[in-house]
Amino acid sequence: MASVVLLGAWLGLLIVGSVRTPVGPVDTNMTLRPSVSGGTKINVSPLGALELRSHAAPIRLDVDVDRLDPARSAALVEHPERISGLQDEIVRDVGRGTVDLAVRSCVAVVSGATALGLAVYRRPRPALAAGGLALALLAASGATAFATWNPKSVLEPKFSGLLAGAPSVVGNARSIVTEFDVYQQELARLVTNVTKLYEVTSTLPAYQPDPATMRVLHVSDIHLNPASWHIIGSLVEQYDIDVIIDSGDTMDHGSAAENAFLDPVADLGAPYVWVRGNHDSRATQAYLSKLKNVHVLDDGRAVTVAGLRVAGTGDPQFTPDRTVKAQGDPAERMAGLRLASALRDQKAAGTPVDIAVAHNPVAARETDGAVPLVLAGHVHHREDEVMKFGTRLKIEGSTGGGGLRALQNKEPEKVRTSVLYLDRSTKRLQAWDEITLGGLGLTTAEVSRLLPDENRP
Repeated sequence: MASVVLLGAWLGLLIVGSVRTPVGPVDTNMTLRPSVSGGTKINVSPLGALELRSHAAPIRLDVDVDRLDPARSAALVEHPERISGLQDEIVRDVGRGTVDLAVRSCVAVVSGATALGLAVYRRPRPALAAGGLALALLAASGATAFATWNPKSVLEPKFSGLLAGAPSVVGNARSIVTEFDVYQQELARLVTNVTKLYEVTSTLPAYQPDPATMRVLHVSDIHLNPASWHIIGSLVEQYDIDVIIDSGDTMDHGSAAENAFLDPVADLGAPYVWVRGNHDSRATQAYLSKLKNVHVLDDGRAVTVAGLRVAGTGDPQFTPDRTVKAQGDPAERMAGLRLASALRDQKAAGTPVDIAVAHNPVAARETDGAVPLVLAGHVHHREDEVMKFGTRLKIEGSTGGGGLRALQNKEPEKVRTSVLYLDRSTKRLQAWDEITLGGLGLTTAEVSRLLPDENRP
């Protein structure tokens, strides 16, 4: 019976035990969840969360802040005098939401436990007993939460995600209490400015992929940074990416032990075209070639992916192997010449290549005149150049922020990637977005739209 009550109550809360309620200018989703430690957790996606030790009971209150309502935000902008009463409004909103949540939770636990009791016992009396016990359990938990309620928990919140930097930004919570008048004025000014900004940006056109363009995500030099897969996956979804092109150095030492790091590539949501960098071994290349949705290019091999013809070559050097003397730029030039020859052969065969890929820019420069666009990496910073014979060379920075080696620098290396927009019919570059994120421990983000000279109005 105890198992039926607990499991049924939990299922009921999971399925129907939440309410949507406005709190001031934001929309929230409030939910009760079983918990050993209790407390309150406020999720502010995508910034992170803060946890409060508000009570000690076997239930936790989860509050998800979904979005800032533009109508209510605009009302604050138009009538800033309302900000002084915002605190009372929020208290009323939370009170209404809590009452609604309590009623819905009672219905949820009773329904869940009763339904599971019927399924298990197949008799109404024990099923109703299970529902009654679930209600009594919830009431006892609520009474315990009320008895242990700690309003001062707001003075010692636990931050996670990007909000972990909040204490250093807004100051110590205890000093906020002692200097509340000053903070209230600053908060009013902050809310006013943010809502004005939201009102302006909400009228801007949202990003809508142009059906006349193909979108290529150029990444490079990930260097074993697992955060890169989350960034790439998010950009694939946000920009509706057609093809991902990786110009190498996905690994750091190219060992077999590192291969499992590559597994997320198959589920990024777009075809993945890859060439070997000087930190990627032949074992790395063999492992990637077996993953679904991955196209490994080497020795000038060309593939057609999502209507785009791409050819590439792997780096001729594997520098982590100290038993072999590095041959330097001459080896890179030879690899580039072989790639250029393969590109000309493709054109002669009637299957011209749209984009060439090489890891080292020294090799990439040898393709000048043989292809409209060539991509490279290796140097951990961006370069854009139209070479002597008309080929555009685009060098990407490190999408992994330099990997773990970034910890050796005084300041973290930034995370860099680019979205390339190509005309769907001609396959020529129309524009590109350079996306730059603050490195390890930083939370800045920049997106710059750039046009080639021939497309500038």
